Amino acid sequence: MAKGRIEVDQDKCKGCELCLTACRFGVIALSGSDKVNAYGYSYLLAVHPDKCTGCALCAMMCPDSAIEVYREAKDKGEQHG
Repeated sequence: MAKGRIEVDQDKCKGCELCLTACRFGVIALSGSDKVNAYGYSYLLAVHPDKCTGCALCAMMCPDSAIEVYREAKDKGEQHG
């Protein structure tokens, strides 16, 4: 399974939860009312980052482009030399 990682611009996130419905692996959650961004919104957190596959569905669903997704490069076993 591919390995991925997300980065969230917390000040862009409005806590709309669209990304939560898209994430099939339970990687993300909202910060809760005790942690809010500069605009007073709960924001997205990667609560189980080890489960991220880098599918980018969360980023595609985000209307504010608050999520960046990165995937680990796969070693194809090619040797150069």
